[in-house]
Amino acid sequence: MARKRPGARASHAATAALAMLDAAGVSYAALPYQHDPRAESFGLEAAQALGKDPACVFKTIMVTHEKNWATVMVPVSATVDLKATARELGWKKASLATPSAAQTRTGYVVGGISPLGQKIPSPTLLDQSAQDLPTVLVSGGQRGLDVELSPADLLRLTDGRYAPLAA
Repeated sequence: MARKRPGARASHAATAALAMLDAAGVSYAALPYQHDPRAESFGLEAAQALGKDPACVFKTIMVTHEKNWATVMVPVSATVDLKATARELGWKKASLATPSAAQTRTGYVVGGISPLGQKIPSPTLLDQSAQDLPTVLVSGGQRGLDVELSPADLLRLTDGRYAPLAA
């Protein structure tokens, strides 16, 4: 996959996620799409707008327990199993982070939270369903922008690992 950057439109200016990918020399495709502010599911919107199978498009979810944080990614057509997530992280339980706390921690807005280039990186888990995929799509750091890259590169850049997370 050749490295591609989004078009020169101001709405798709470089993000921390793209800067991280460029700095690492990782092969990726930046895939901008027209975000609809009325969309109820950012991930399903991206899959539909880009004509991609929802099983290949992953949503980024920030979870917490006490003062611990983690980034988890599951297919946009699934939900995250918080009990399985807590077990994988060695926590008693896991809760979804509040949108405002997730935005503050990552530096991204909800609907554009990328696992890449977060302001404060967190332990990262990718649902095991990605193991069999040649590429996955994750947010590129803003609404209306996804990036496609290999799951191996995604895990290497986030120091992440696979885990059974989808419910």
